[in-house]
Amino acid sequence: MMRFFRILSVMFALACYSPCVLSSVAYAREKDKKEAKAPPLDPRTGKRLNKAIEELEAGKTGAARSTLESINLDRASPYEKSRVEQLFAAIDQMEEKYSSARQHLEKALSSGGLNDQEMSATRFQIAKLLIVEEKWAEGVKALEAWFASEPKPNSSAYYTLAAAYYQLGNYDAAVTPAQKAVDLAGDKVQESWLQLLLAIRAQREEYSLAYPTLLRLIERLPDNKVYWMQAASVALSMDKYDTATAMLQLAHTAGFLTTGDEIQRLVELLAHEGIPYRAARILSEALDRKQVPASTKNYELAGNFWIAAHEYGKAIEWLERAGEASDNGDPFVRLAEVHVQREEWGKAVAALERAMSKGNLKRPGSAKMLMGIALYNEKKVRDARSWFERARAHSETRSQADGWVRQIDTELEGDA
Repeated sequence: MMRFFRILSVMFALACYSPCVLSSVAYAREKDKKEAKAPPLDPRTGKRLNKAIEELEAGKTGAARSTLESINLDRASPYEKSRVEQLFAAIDQMEEKYSSARQHLEKALSSGGLNDQEMSATRFQIAKLLIVEEKWAEGVKALEAWFASEPKPNSSAYYTLAAAYYQLGNYDAAVTPAQKAVDLAGDKVQESWLQLLLAIRAQREEYSLAYPTLLRLIERLPDNKVYWMQAASVALSMDKYDTATAMLQLAHTAGFLTTGDEIQRLVELLAHEGIPYRAARILSEALDRKQVPASTKNYELAGNFWIAAHEYGKAIEWLERAGEASDNGDPFVRLAEVHVQREEWGKAVAALERAMSKGNLKRPGSAKMLMGIALYNEKKVRDARSWFERARAHSETRSQADGWVRQIDTELEGDA
């Protein structure tokens, strides 16, 4: 922001001096233009002013300063003094001597050679120089005084005031001029102005008002990833999960989601919004491309998303990987559940054997129950009963296991 203000300051200085000095000296040949008639200049003074302007435009600040110093201000008119001081200020600004530039502008004001319009422009420039120097409180005071006497402040002036208040941390005072700057600028609003308004809205936690500003930034700069991510974050702050999901999906389609955290945020939102197939596809592709960590958690998450999408065949691959990478047997239990769903009893038994071999199961009773069910459907009734007996040792599966044991005992008695 400092660099922006410095550039803006020099541009304003040159723009301010052009109609004042150049119209009466360097651009005297353009008398046919409809400009306010300037007071007469002493020919020698006018020649030196013209030379200083040409040197300044050529970037020869040292030469321009020497030329101005050769002018005897004791003999100069108020009008001539004001132009000399303005040019000294321009030189100082180009050399980033902002305090000295302000002093010269103050002298230009006190010279009595400026008309009302020029005095207003000079006061505004003094205020902006205070801001360039990061004298925020003084800059705000000067700007507020300028606003009080200026009938039609432009959008740039409102932006400058808002930026100064923002630097002071006074977001309540900053929001009105920031919004005014954006409104006045219309379709020609600058990106930095929208950014400032967005930052102020965010500080005030006005997310519903910040969101339209982000949409304008995205419309103007659709290739800027940051704005897409911010839009999704703001939507989440408003509990608009569907909007956040849509934003991240568009960002993903555009190729903006490149980190594991970004992709995982998207797939979690897709799952939350009941779109597991897309979540599974995006996460699986990201794993294959090594865009997200090849971890047990991500393998199992991909598998679970495919399960939620009823794509059991695709879930198997990821649960296999999860089981192999895990330090416990839980992913293999989940794999067994998929095989049971597909009535692949032998594969379910094999998965459960791998699960129990790894151990450290969160719900060992459920794994034993599942083994009993798989074996029962494989017609291995006595083996199944043995696993149901083991499941009875766990409180969470005792009741269900008792029922299976009674059923098997009844069947065995009938066969006897």
